[in-house]
Amino acid sequence: MTYSDRLKKLPVQFFATLVQKVNSAIAEGRDIINLGQGNPDQPTPPHIVKALQEAAEDTLTHKYSPFRGLDELKEAAAQFYYDQYGVTIDPKSEVAILFGTKAGLVELPMCLLNEGEMMLLPDPGYPDYLSGVVLANVNYETIPLTKENQFLPDYNSIPDEQKHQAKLMYLNYPNNPTGATASRAFFDETVAFAKKHNISVLHDFAYGAIGFDGKKPVSFLEAEGAKDVGIEMYTLSKTYNMAGWRVGFAVGNSEIIEALNLIQDHLYVSLFPAVQKAAVAALAEDQSCVNELVSLYGKRRNTLIDACRKIGWDVDAPTGSFFAWLPVPTGFTSESFADYLLEKADVAVAAGNGFGKYGEGYIRVGLLVDEDRLIEAIERIGKLSFFS
Repeated sequence: MTYSDRLKKLPVQFFATLVQKVNSAIAEGRDIINLGQGNPDQPTPPHIVKALQEAAEDTLTHKYSPFRGLDELKEAAAQFYYDQYGVTIDPKSEVAILFGTKAGLVELPMCLLNEGEMMLLPDPGYPDYLSGVVLANVNYETIPLTKENQFLPDYNSIPDEQKHQAKLMYLNYPNNPTGATASRAFFDETVAFAKKHNISVLHDFAYGAIGFDGKKPVSFLEAEGAKDVGIEMYTLSKTYNMAGWRVGFAVGNSEIIEALNLIQDHLYVSLFPAVQKAAVAALAEDQSCVNELVSLYGKRRNTLIDACRKIGWDVDAPTGSFFAWLPVPTGFTSESFADYLLEKADVAVAAGNGFGKYGEGYIRVGLLVDEDRLIEAIERIGKLSFFS
């Protein structure tokens, strides 16, 4: 049996490779502090679990739900956006329920682009964006995200040919992997850029709840005219520690939402209704669990940054997400430094080059272990005397 050319072209799963390295080290009996993962370490809040349990006991949830999801969840998503961001969403035409936003991110190029057409991706960026490129058999160019520009795209630097050819652009703030955030002014600029060049926009708002120093991340849809050019995808994975539940949604431009709903009509028969009802509880009920989670990540961020600076590591604090983007010392590449830390310090991190060309020179560290383990990890690195 021979695999299709499309499958053969799929990129190597970066995170799967990282997990294999870490598991091999653990199998040797080593005490590995894993800062390379992006998997929330806290449990799903009890009231959401209870909502799932109660819904699962209702035999009506054992049947197929409507292809495009429960109206109840779409209405909850729309109300959530109004309450959190002051954005008005029509639940009937401007919401698509997703099997986790990763599915939506991969599906969207197949919805909006023909084979051979071109899209723009951030670099560094979430590696699985490339999966959608390959499965849709489209081309892509990258937009560099550099420290000098606060890890935001510089639209003026994009070559005219790319501006003319691009049909779709992905953005992601708070950003994975850099931890950068975007302002309302940046999103206003994005809308103007997209309208001028007739480019659709997908804003991946996976870390939308996680901002630091009392600053709440801005939704792309808060920008005037954003729904004219694009959509935003919101996952419950990070906000409510529901990564394993695989539930999210897209909101915004009704034509793009319809395209997502149409392709999913042919791929799925909607999510397990009990999961959808639990998602309603997450979005519609008390949000104090979210505030507590953000506070926890804020304390971990401060602990990590203080520990790094204590060993002489010159690092910048992330303004959002649960990641820190740390420069590697002279004499190392991202990958060689990550491998060295795993071998010599029993600390696992994600090499920056796994997120793109402009990730070279950095490692990504997750705030997904307790503060004492963060301190221990940095102390282990400090003993290697790179920064003294």
